Amino acid sequence: MNFPYSKKKWMSISLAALLTTALGAGTLTASANTGSDQAKAPTTVQASNDKVAAEAGKDNVSTPDAAAEEELTLDKAIEQAFKTNVTLQNARLDAKNADINNSITYRSTAQMTADMLDSLDAAQAKFVRSAQSEMTKKLNALAVKTTEGKIKLGAQDAYYKLIFAQDDLNLKKQSLARAEAQLKVAKAAFDVGTNAKTDVLEAEMGVAGAKAQLTTAENNLEIAVMDLNDFLGVDLQKEWKVVSANKQMAPISITMKEAEKQALSKRLEITKAEEELKLAELNVKLIAEYTAASTLSGQQARNNVEKSQLAIDEAKRTVSKDVAQAYFNLKAAREAIDFQKAAKDSAAESYRLKNLRYENGLATTLEVIQSEEALSTRENEYQKAVLSYNLAVVNFENALGN
Repeated sequence: MNFPYSKKKWMSISLAALLTTALGAGTLTASANTGSDQAKAPTTVQASNDKVAAEAGKDNVSTPDAAAEEELTLDKAIEQAFKTNVTLQNARLDAKNADINNSITYRSTAQMTADMLDSLDAAQAKFVRSAQSEMTKKLNALAVKTTEGKIKLGAQDAYYKLIFAQDDLNLKKQSLARAEAQLKVAKAAFDVGTNAKTDVLEAEMGVAGAKAQLTTAENNLEIAVMDLNDFLGVDLQKEWKVVSANKQMAPISITMKEAEKQALSKRLEITKAEEELKLAELNVKLIAEYTAASTLSGQQARNNVEKSQLAIDEAKRTVSKDVAQAYFNLKAAREAIDFQKAAKDSAAESYRLKNLRYENGLATTLEVIQSEEALSTRENEYQKAVLSYNLAVVNFENALGN
């Protein structure tokens, strides 16, 4: 449709007035920065078959059922896992059974008097078995502690994945809201004759794509809820009021050398290797006392001492390598947050300016849709960067032996 220049100008002014009246001033441009880097208020997270409302402002509406739901913080998730996680419960029971067996062994060796220790076998039966029993008891306690550490980290992992699944859902709702606003603009422009039908069809495709992504996000949230409940050892359909205020964003506050020192003093594999060295050295001492260190048994015992020393060195190298890898991954993940935030902010500004151009007839519907898709992608990448950093923190803590 061809208009004289004056008529085109009148139509542009009329369109701007129409859009302002129909949608409210700044509806599109204001929606470019609806995401927030701040911690959200408690959000009800549940596995629901109901469609989530597209409007971003409906996330935290209170309902009578929500009041009955249990609040879940990161600390509460860890506490719940300590109570009901099946793996941890089994580890504690295994340690108790092992301690019972050790008590039986200790009692039997304690009954051996000095006059009964007339041979190397008898001495080994008393002292080596007794030392081995004590070592086993110590390692059992450390194993339970290590399992508790892994369960704590697993609870953190599942918790973070849940709150970020909720964040992703919120982003998809924002994206759908922007797409629907763009469709309203396209329809309004078409109704006054300034846009072609193809603009409406393109906007409709944008809405359809945003709805498909929202459905995927809803499904992912349901799975995240079920995964968390499964790890915690509670009803798979249990609903939580999740408090997502535990996101890690601060830069690393420890040097790699300090981290390595911590890990070398805490990791179970090093303690185990050191205890085995003590046992091997005790065996050498008994052989020298009851026979001779130069015997074949003595030579084997000394070789076992050397092997134990090598095992300690190997364990330390492995731990140092684990810490270094976790540290570098943590550092890279933290830097990625800053990069992705800058990209997200730039995409939001680009989307805002593109809408201004569109409202003034200087950009097409397709350009606005493409700009919105770019913004949605950058928002998702930023959230993924924050999630990756939080999971990197979890893995780093694990490498330290915490």
